[in-house]
Amino acid sequence: MSSAENVATEYTPLVIEHFTNPRNPGSLPDATGTGQSGDGSNGEILIQIALRAGGGADGVIEEARFRAFGCSASIASASVVTELLQGRTLGAALTLGADEVEAALGGLPASRKHCAEHAVRAARAAAADSLSGCANDA
Repeated sequence: MSSAENVATEYTPLVIEHFTNPRNPGSLPDATGTGQSGDGSNGEILIQIALRAGGGADGVIEEARFRAFGCSASIASASVVTELLQGRTLGAALTLGADEVEAALGGLPASRKHCAEHAVRAARAAAADSLSGCANDA
């Protein structure tokens, strides 16, 4: 079986779609919060999330971007996280769960569920960072 055939049987069509056509990749120069998970060393996963939101816990996330270094599942997870974040409040972003990311992707293989966890940790860290900046503005 070729590697392309292996990917097609291991991942759902939604994972493949987010991997081949990721949403919101890149940096966000005017971010109000940034976060990351993983360390990227020795081929490990590194996911960075940047977001821009209004002030306070009720501030709505207007834009989210990601950078991901890792497998196709990590890229897909980061991509879908940016979609799930946009339109949420910062407070609601702190409750984002890996199960929600997996559901939005139509599931992940057991060996790749940690990719959704990394994306969620990075998103929560970005929301917390944004909230800490809002507290300084008050």
